[in-house]
Amino acid sequence: MIAETIKNSARILSGASIAEAIKREVAGEIKTLSYRPGLTVVRVGEDEASAVYVGSKIKTSAELGIRSEHRHLPADTSQKELLRIVDELNERDDFDGILVQLPLPKQIDESRILERINPEKDVDGFHPANVGRLSQGAAALAPCTPAGVIEILKRSDIEIAGAHAVIVGRSNIVGKPMAMLLLRENATVTICHSRTVNLARITSQADILVAAIGRAGFVRGEHIKAGATVVDVGINNVSDADYVRELFDETELEKRLTTIEKRGFTLVGDVNPKEAKAKAANFTPVPGGVGLLTVAMLMKNTVDAAKLRRQK
Repeated sequence: MIAETIKNSARILSGASIAEAIKREVAGEIKTLSYRPGLTVVRVGEDEASAVYVGSKIKTSAELGIRSEHRHLPADTSQKELLRIVDELNERDDFDGILVQLPLPKQIDESRILERINPEKDVDGFHPANVGRLSQGAAALAPCTPAGVIEILKRSDIEIAGAHAVIVGRSNIVGKPMAMLLLRENATVTICHSRTVNLARITSQADILVAAIGRAGFVRGEHIKAGATVVDVGINNVSDADYVRELFDETELEKRLTTIEKRGFTLVGDVNPKEAKAKAANFTPVPGGVGLLTVAMLMKNTVDAAKLRRQK
């Protein structure tokens, strides 16, 4: 089992060690190929978080042996121009994956751009064709974050088949594809959202609880079944020191408060970690949990896309 254990607390599932294992597997597979898979990442504008994410993707590509290209476009790029670039990349045989980093500037319709990407090169798994195949249980390039959650569960020896999995959040990026992937693994799945009545009554029945609602520390002890596995997908910046004191126990609080002093904020998931660790059997931390799997799964999708295209 790839995990760390904290005394008298939940087992902390290590996203770092699982991500490294997946990247090693991908690098090993690339060495067996007679070609180098290629990935193009397109970024529009100067969003700081996007720049960090893209940098990580390009760096990891180089480390694993994937040929990568970064197209950085100005913030005033038109939708017409971005569509032209996507069309160009669709036609290139030397690149197997196309990723357009979100969010995009307001003048660009994200759905138009994502739908224009060739489904065979859609390594983000957002194209309607891949979404449809996923919903049918067919082979498809799946969104990286939900696919990473499945890897965490499997590689931590957590039984999915027959489990009641509850997802808090219904986004197209995490919530809905997460449900499809869990169904594919034979879980019984319930999706909750902002309009769900008596949320805690439903979530407290979950053997596997996935939080992806975008609200810092929203899921608390009352929402968690004793002995459940809690997967925290949320990433939120919290600068309120008093609120941070409510979320973290003495083993982590000082570090978090120091981070706020230095950076002005600390990263917090959608789950109250103090209460989750006291009640759950397994828990993914933020940071250090699901987020680290996203880039690893992108690398895996790129290799899978390369193999599928050449088989055709």
